[in-house]
Amino acid sequence: MRIKKEVVNLAKNIRSNKWTFLLYQESAPENYLEILEEMHVPFVLSPWHDKDVNKETGEFKKAHRHGALYFDSLKSYTQVSDLLTNNLNTPAHVEPVMSPKGMYDYFTHAQNPEKTLYDINDIESGCGFELDKFLISNNNDEFLSMVIDIIEEYNFTEFGSLVNYARENEPILLKLIVQKPFFFVKLLDSLRYNKNKQDYMIKQIKEDEAYYRKQYRENKEQQKKKEDDLLYLKQDYIREKKRLKEKNEEYRRNQNSHRENNHLKDKEMDR
Repeated sequence: MRIKKEVVNLAKNIRSNKWTFLLYQESAPENYLEILEEMHVPFVLSPWHDKDVNKETGEFKKAHRHGALYFDSLKSYTQVSDLLTNNLNTPAHVEPVMSPKGMYDYFTHAQNPEKTLYDINDIESGCGFELDKFLISNNNDEFLSMVIDIIEEYNFTEFGSLVNYARENEPILLKLIVQKPFFFVKLLDSLRYNKNKQDYMIKQIKEDEAYYRKQYRENKEQQKKKEDDLLYLKQDYIREKKRLKEKNEEYRRNQNSHRENNHLKDKEMDR
């Protein structure tokens, strides 16, 4: 309690242009967003924290939103506290924003996985608060990963294609892309080189496959021609062998006939 009092006393002596506050659902006006707009001070509100658990009791805490006001000039603790309690019925205690990144993480519990995580899409803002810039500057790594995932999913290799996609579908990411053009240009160049290299390798593989298929067909055709030639020679040999056999048989028949004729002639002469 002593430390908390010292923090409160310290806050009361600080002047800042950025102050945080709590807004409980049970006590907030129904038109709290309209009231904030009418205050003409840029503001940002966390998602409703309606699933936070009290570690001591195990019960859900009261539903609430963390908020911040971004003034154009320095304001005191009392000025901000009075402004919020009078208009929004908030608790009197307010604190200067010491770290926008820390505040963003607390809005969503991004760095506290043991707590309930809240969706950044439920963060609300108004009165000219630059929400896109706030989200990108305080969640740079996650948004970078989102852009890289989009590049891989849609197979982008040109910076213009990525910009056009972000402009039409992800305006928040467009600001990040414009802020880091060199990074994304180099990334796309690398992906394009790898894609071209991959395409070249695929082309070479297909050409090699076509060449070896052609070689296989030609070898098969040559083998078939050899087999056909061999078969022809074999058939020619069989025919020639048959012809010679028939010729030999004919010669023997002629010889036998000649001998018989000579034998008959010899007999006639003997008579």
